[in-house]
Amino acid sequence: MTAVSPSHLAFLVLAVPLASAGFIALFLRRQGGLASALSVGTAAAVALGAFWLALHPARFEASREWLSLGGLTVSFGFNFDDLAALMISIVGLVGLCVHVFSLGYMHDDAAKARYFGGLSIFMFSMLGIVLADNLFMMFIFWELVGFSSWLLINHWYERPQAAAAAKKAFIVNRVGDFGFLLGIILCYHLRGTVNFSALAAQASSGTAPYSRAIPLLLFCGAVGKSAQLPLQVWLPDAMEGPSPVSALIHAATMVAAGIYMLCRIQVVMVLPALDVIMWVGTATALYAALCAIVQRDIKKVLAYSTLSQLGYMVAAFGLGNHYQPQADGTYHLSSGASAAMFHLTTHACFKALLFLGAGSVIYGCHHEQDIFKMGGLARRMKFTFATFTIGVAAIIGFPFLAGFFSKDAILALAFANNRAVFGVLALTAILTAFYMVRLWKIVFFGTARSHGAEHAHEGGVVLTLPLLVLAICAVFAGYRRLYPAGFDGILGAIPEAEGRAHGIVFGVSLAVLLIGALASWAFYAASAADELERRFPGLFAGLNALQESFDRLYAWYVAKVQERLAMALNFIDVIAIAGLLVRGVAGLTGLAGLGVRALHVGRINVYVYWFLAGVVVLWLFAAGVL
Repeated sequence: MTAVSPSHLAFLVLAVPLASAGFIALFLRRQGGLASALSVGTAAAVALGAFWLALHPARFEASREWLSLGGLTVSFGFNFDDLAALMISIVGLVGLCVHVFSLGYMHDDAAKARYFGGLSIFMFSMLGIVLADNLFMMFIFWELVGFSSWLLINHWYERPQAAAAAKKAFIVNRVGDFGFLLGIILCYHLRGTVNFSALAAQASSGTAPYSRAIPLLLFCGAVGKSAQLPLQVWLPDAMEGPSPVSALIHAATMVAAGIYMLCRIQVVMVLPALDVIMWVGTATALYAALCAIVQRDIKKVLAYSTLSQLGYMVAAFGLGNHYQPQADGTYHLSSGASAAMFHLTTHACFKALLFLGAGSVIYGCHHEQDIFKMGGLARRMKFTFATFTIGVAAIIGFPFLAGFFSKDAILALAFANNRAVFGVLALTAILTAFYMVRLWKIVFFGTARSHGAEHAHEGGVVLTLPLLVLAICAVFAGYRRLYPAGFDGILGAIPEAEGRAHGIVFGVSLAVLLIGALASWAFYAASAADELERRFPGLFAGLNALQESFDRLYAWYVAKVQERLAMALNFIDVIAIAGLLVRGVAGLTGLAGLGVRALHVGRINVYVYWFLAGVVVLWLFAAGVL
């Protein structure tokens, strides 16, 4: 491998999963065993290549002109810096764990070849986003990620819920992507380039024109992909896909693409846009945490948890200071972007662990997903229980696990920059501890409450080994001193709370953890009933209404506004344009043609009469009569 240059290796890392997907689609559609082996082998090769690139000191840019239209030139190129190195490591590690887990989880699936082909095309698409050196190239892979997400969510397309969820995810993301595309076009129009290095050079030289519209339009892409308000409605429904898909796409990689994109475009950010981003993330974090409290489906609890944690990351990005070019020309993230990427990294570990742990539980309980029909699994699935417990402890911020460090970094940033946001995020942390301990207690303690739970069992090594790897990462991913020195430019700007502020933030972190966790443990019984629904039916109904409010709003908009507007436009098109303008003019022309045709009868005496009539008309015209 050392004989291959880093740029050529990056190309191979990108090309290998595409080749795998193509080979499976062409030759292995009915050979699930071979297709899964090829896809897993490809994921292993991608992970090895990603780690080698990340640990290698070389950072590089390489591009080649792909398309030229007048003054517009689109290049296909790589920008492999520390930010890309960190993200490609996350994609490689989580992707490999999900592929291995899928060997067991999808073992008996009749369409296994199609599933693993979809995983390969998703890996290709996600790696393209990470390596892209310009917004046009990123947008192409951005859309491919949307396609592969649709393909994987829709894997069990014979289920109406899965087909509807895939369509919903695809359409909602197109809304955000439309704004993203407008932002790319406006950026090129105003700045003359969409290359990340060129944009950074403009920021360094102070020649970049001021624009609020560019960052807000580009942020629309992140609102869609990272499921922020008001486009968050697709992510909970996307849990209809296989559980490993939820871990790969909806926990660690696809939804994180929006955060990664924001960090890439930090050079175009201005203060008003950062304020909007901050409040969108903060509102999403709180909204999703409230919705998670009333979920019965184990995967939907984790889906709303993902929404909430993504809100944390978006809020962190908005809280940070402006991008400051370095004197030595190196690329460093702002404090907000560093905190967001740090939480993205730790979240990828513990949330992928939780989703795969949920998949292990679902598999062991014979595909039961209602947490109130589980129970007693701590004794029957000891390994899953141990690793899932680590994931729960990490996400609620248990001291010295991964989530503790990254969550505290965001809280410290909020405490320093905006106390209102700090208060909302602290409340969100209480709710996070509350609903995660609720999930943990109901699933693993008490007695079995269904036939599936009574006969639950651990899966084989392909199900447990990825849990072990991710559990180790969930413990140690928060220790930045364990990261290679090259990542200092990415994680080095994370704010360090000092003095009294440090004591306040640390104290708040412990307080919110204890309040949420102990309240949940005391409130919920490990039984078949939801204590919140039983004791406070009004609050439970209100939270359910909050969860459904956006879907109802969109349903009202489609039925009352969009469909009526479509009917009006259809009337204008069919009656006014096609009927009156097009067909009316065509009808008049046809009538004129019929009249003219009637004059040509082929008899000379008729033509003489017409000739004489024409002479009379010309004479009258010359005489001024006509």
